[in-house]
Amino acid sequence: MIKSLFVNSPFTAAFRRAFGAESLVSLLLTEFIHSVEFAILSSSALSALANFCGFASICIAFLWFFAATFFSGCMVLDERRQRDNRRECLCCLTRKKEIDDEKDVFEEDFLSRYFRNYHAPAILSKTGKLLVLTIFAALFGYGVYGSINLPVEDTERAFIPADSYLQDWIQSSDEYFPDGGIELYFVFENGTDIYNAREEIASFGWRLKGLSNAPPYIAEPTLEGNVMAGYWNYLQKQNEDWPINENEFFSAMGAFLWTTKAGEAYRTDVKFEDTDDASNRLNSTIEAIRIKSEYIRLTKLNGNEIIDDADRQIQAMDTTRELVESWNRDDLKISPYSEKFLSIEGFKVIRKELFLNVGLSIAAVAIIVFATIGSVVAALLITVSVAFCLVEILGFMYLLGIAIDSVSVINIVLAVGLSVDYSAHIGHCFMTKGGDNKDKRATEALADIGAAVLNGATSTFLAVSVLLFSSSYVFSTLSKQFALTVGLGILHGLVLLPVLLSLLGPKPFDSAEKENDPSNNNDGAYSSGDLAAVVKDFDDTSHDDIAETGHGSAISREEDAVIEGKNNAVVVNDDDKKDVEC
Repeated sequence: MIKSLFVNSPFTAAFRRAFGAESLVSLLLTEFIHSVEFAILSSSALSALANFCGFASICIAFLWFFAATFFSGCMVLDERRQRDNRRECLCCLTRKKEIDDEKDVFEEDFLSRYFRNYHAPAILSKTGKLLVLTIFAALFGYGVYGSINLPVEDTERAFIPADSYLQDWIQSSDEYFPDGGIELYFVFENGTDIYNAREEIASFGWRLKGLSNAPPYIAEPTLEGNVMAGYWNYLQKQNEDWPINENEFFSAMGAFLWTTKAGEAYRTDVKFEDTDDASNRLNSTIEAIRIKSEYIRLTKLNGNEIIDDADRQIQAMDTTRELVESWNRDDLKISPYSEKFLSIEGFKVIRKELFLNVGLSIAAVAIIVFATIGSVVAALLITVSVAFCLVEILGFMYLLGIAIDSVSVINIVLAVGLSVDYSAHIGHCFMTKGGDNKDKRATEALADIGAAVLNGATSTFLAVSVLLFSSSYVFSTLSKQFALTVGLGILHGLVLLPVLLSLLGPKPFDSAEKENDPSNNNDGAYSSGDLAAVVKDFDDTSHDDIAETGHGSAISREEDAVIEGKNNAVVVNDDDKKDVEC
């Protein structure tokens, strides 16, 4: 954007325009929004998202700092090189052919002329406004529908490449062993409590019967999963009863596990105090035991693919915990555990985190835009444009079959920042255009900054377009969401927002009104203070001479310049130019 403002201005105004309030405030607006947005989201309950956002917030702050300092300085040095007629790479060498100063006049490029002569008249006509509002109302309606129905899914399988042998193994497992479910363990702690409840633990299976057809979807119990039931079955075969005390129970259990064939299968289900020394296993105290179980297969069809059903998995986990909590008592503590709980916990909070983070991001956009621009109406219109864009992105994610997962949530966070860029620059530029005709101000804003916004969006799209054909789930999802963000962001920034500004836009900045007042400007001339700031770093022999007579004086670029001061006027002719000093 700075580069666009710099090259699309006469040289005498280039620095004032490119590095002045107009561009730096606009740059501060978007980058500050990005930094604050990511800082807020770094408190997310999703650790991957929190770490990403914390890192991104710091990076963006440094990016703005270097754009406002280092990059600006490089632009100044490069312009000085051009004005001194020096070459690009070998800047110590001077060209033989002099630069034609007459060509140093701003001319709108093709895109600027397109926005002024074709794009703006089309969307800002009465028919155009009605058509734009109707189309975007329909897009927003579908966005709301898609957002509500956007599913949370377990996409672990999607990370496996389509041509991987693992896909064949998974499909065979689904076809021939459809009953295989998620492993579930019930952990009992404290050796004394385990001994006192040994008979209850041995008959624990009856508690799990009849739970497979509804939440918690626990499969029917088997003898092989319960170490205490296996031990009791062994004792009955030996015509023995339970050991008479706690110490004998621990020793007998150790002997069952480590000296019998029947106990071999249960060795990993009992934790003794000291299992490193084999000689102590028969005399060690039991710390915990676990009973193996499993959920039924919680999957669903997604088109022609079988995927895990995240909603039923969440129901299974929550209902299991509630059920076990009802079984717990002071002398017997049971804890349910499954490795799958790690993923299911993410499924449980990710939808809430997605909408919470999007809501916080939109709130941050509204507050920062208002604090930077100072107009409630402009801040509200920019925020509405960004919010509509995000809702529609979520809606089209549903259309493309993109589920809510860790990858898509991070990309949505990035989409907030990108969509702000496409709207905030247009809104800020609208505020810098003076006059009472809102249609004309919107047209001028589009002609002035529209090309830079469109170029930025195009470069972003081209950077990720090559990933659209990737076989990687991460890159494929990233590219699709970025394509949605760029496409919808540009439509909202360059179509919807100008229409909203032309209908409801606020008055311009006071400075814009002054610049628009003919009494404060002499045929596009610039104040001597502005010109002095521009030329003070340049050699007098390399640039137009400037005369100054006092505060508020102005100088023309014509060969014979008239300088008007507050109380007097000085005429500078060709013969007098050499005597005039900046």
